[in-house]
Amino acid sequence: MSGIHIRHARVLTMLAPGEYTSPAGGRRGRELGTLGVISQGDVLIEGDRITSVSPSGAAVAATQEIDAAGRVLMPGFVDCHTHACWTGNRIDEWEKKLAGATYLDILNAGGGIMSTVRAVRNATQAELAAELRVRLDRMLRLGSTTIEVKSGYGLTAKYELRMLQAIRAAGSGFEGTVIRTALLGHAIDPDAASAEEFFKVLMEEIWLGLSTDHRGVAIDAFCEKGALSVEQCSKLFGGLVRSNHDIRVHADQFTSMGMISAAVGMGARSVDHLEATVPEDLARLAASDTFGVMLPVCGFHLDGRYANGRGFLDAGGKLAVATNFNPGSAPSPSMPFAIALAVRHLRLTPAEAIGAATVNPAVLLNLSDRGYIAPGARADLLLLRHTDERALAYEVGDNPVDKVIAGGEIVV
Repeated sequence: MSGIHIRHARVLTMLAPGEYTSPAGGRRGRELGTLGVISQGDVLIEGDRITSVSPSGAAVAATQEIDAAGRVLMPGFVDCHTHACWTGNRIDEWEKKLAGATYLDILNAGGGIMSTVRAVRNATQAELAAELRVRLDRMLRLGSTTIEVKSGYGLTAKYELRMLQAIRAAGSGFEGTVIRTALLGHAIDPDAASAEEFFKVLMEEIWLGLSTDHRGVAIDAFCEKGALSVEQCSKLFGGLVRSNHDIRVHADQFTSMGMISAAVGMGARSVDHLEATVPEDLARLAASDTFGVMLPVCGFHLDGRYANGRGFLDAGGKLAVATNFNPGSAPSPSMPFAIALAVRHLRLTPAEAIGAATVNPAVLLNLSDRGYIAPGARADLLLLRHTDERALAYEVGDNPVDKVIAGGEIVV
């Protein structure tokens, strides 16, 4: 007897005719809106894999049968940019922002990232892992079955490696999938003797830990006024990156610094944020093999500024959308909310926003077995409450997910 048989669903395969897996390099431009709809479909799951996808037909003997009754069945969300590992809170700083202080004002006064750094350094690995696990469970209930989590609130090798261990521990036993990223250039440690000394010690001490215990994790940095310059980011990447470490970089959140050209030249996997990107740099990024990751929750929570998603797609770019879940600029674990904002403020169509939350971020994270529905794919699936997928973007403030299947198991 087979595992789970889902019947009479509106299936979003995310595949074009003739495709049996996601496109190797991700979807470009308006092709991101490819949904590959089967209006009345059945999906059979055995173990952690999808074994059959077909138009609705005869009943199949299965351990569990779900009648979708025409509701949408789609891939689980892939949230490819989060800072979900932290402790402490920044509510006091948020109140200062409401009174007129800017993000950079707070950062320059020793708050922002640095306030979370202090709290993280005072926490044990077990405490960090426990808080992260609670957040992962919240995100899973909202449909995120694959979640990228960055370090970055440690700044020194000791604390960054502790964060990476905590992220690993939280992901152990989690029903979904956790992908770790080493955000080694989130800010310059103010306790370091100089920026040069900061980089020297960080690169000397952390490389051994990465190469022996955290092989293959992507390396990230934050290029911004008050954080790292283009030159410092390039030095960090040049000193640490080897063939088994992808480069990712935060750029142009508040200021256009010129990091896009450097990132594209280094073959970065993604450039994330892009709210302040000038048109020529957006076009340069769109023409490259580097993904653009846009984070509309930041615009909603911070300052009302959003990246030009429509322009990026119309120029042929490879776009992903993520929550950026963190205590300072994006306190939301919800990919449905990020999708709703992407349609309203990045000017994506609902179909494009769904593609930016599934198939493209899976490719970005080098996960070829998810983000689409086809035989052989990992059985990470969402059954929505809705019969029309556009409701994901139309509805705001509720959870549109009825059931979550992760690795072939119904977990929500």
